[in-house]
Amino acid sequence: MERVITRRNALRAAAIAAGGLVLSPGCALRKPYVVDPAKAGRWPRRFARVHVDAARIIRTVVGLRPFRPAGFVVRAESLGNKLLIHNYGHGGGGVTLSWGTAHLAVDELARSSRAGAAAVLGCGAVGLATARLLQRRGVAVTIYARDLPPNTTSNIAGASWFPSHVFDDARRTPAFDAQFERAARLAYREFQMLVGNEYGVHWREQYFLSDTRQEAEPLSGRLPDVFPASAEIPKHAHPFPAPFVYRDSMMFIEPSVYLAALLRDFYIAGGRLVVRAFREVSELSALVESVAFNCTGLGGRGIFGNEEMTTVKGQLTVLVPQPEVDYAMVTNDLYMFPRTDGIILGGTFERGVETFEPNPDAAARILAGHRRIFDGMR
Repeated sequence: MERVITRRNALRAAAIAAGGLVLSPGCALRKPYVVDPAKAGRWPRRFARVHVDAARIIRTVVGLRPFRPAGFVVRAESLGNKLLIHNYGHGGGGVTLSWGTAHLAVDELARSSRAGAAAVLGCGAVGLATARLLQRRGVAVTIYARDLPPNTTSNIAGASWFPSHVFDDARRTPAFDAQFERAARLAYREFQMLVGNEYGVHWREQYFLSDTRQEAEPLSGRLPDVFPASAEIPKHAHPFPAPFVYRDSMMFIEPSVYLAALLRDFYIAGGRLVVRAFREVSELSALVESVAFNCTGLGGRGIFGNEEMTTVKGQLTVLVPQPEVDYAMVTNDLYMFPRTDGIILGGTFERGVETFEPNPDAAARILAGHRRIFDGMR
């Protein structure tokens, strides 16, 4: 069976966290507009070439994404005399959807009669967003976490704002689709309010390179308001070695800056942090808070016994920073994101793999693939 390369598959590759996002083929799709060649001009912008060379590698990083085929969990349950609210299992959408699912989780608290102090378990992107949103609502928050930034899974994220690989298509339901869309829109709005150097959130143009002409993305067709300015770029208006090139405008988050800023804000707002690892759910009974938010990611399996949770290994190669590179590039199985801490090259998707050891074959493929693209630029 012939494999068709689609924009959906390419954007899947563009997230360091991964798992399998497909939206309904029956939804109304928005086709990307085509830039008018007469108006595009020749070389309407400058594309700096990424210098891809093994001698420029400054680090290789590996992260394990917390993936559930049925999608993330946001629900409340009673745990003895406590209220436990789950917010975990985001797959490749952890950073992207963090503020959105935080809103959904805090809505669960609002439905109860509980108030006052709350515990948040986990200090990655989801835990910090949940804690900050609770503080905005006047709740006193203590974060309990085994690992803190910069040693969280969220720190090992490419972190483009694209909710990629959140669930498997076969496990989708109409209820989850509605929940997913609401979380995406809420998160999209929150991140827009954080754009700038302080939080490491920036808008960039992203260029998708393809051998075939593409139809519209199911995701952008379903959520056209969160994917503005999509366009097909004529051949004379770009330097990339590809027959078809598409441009999107997207937010990119730099995790080392972003997570540190959120943690600072958490402390400024009076937050308390306790370094502690939980091994089983019964240990939560000792917490003084009557409400706990489970934002533990893979802890949803280890602590709370969700056997549907699995790991998806992602690996990144990081090159010496190039400030002149101000765009992102994506293909069906590769991506390049520029950041102040380095040029991020990906990507990999190894479901069920639970090792933090870099895969040398994957590293060689990532480097060789990017070298072919950038050496081939006009």
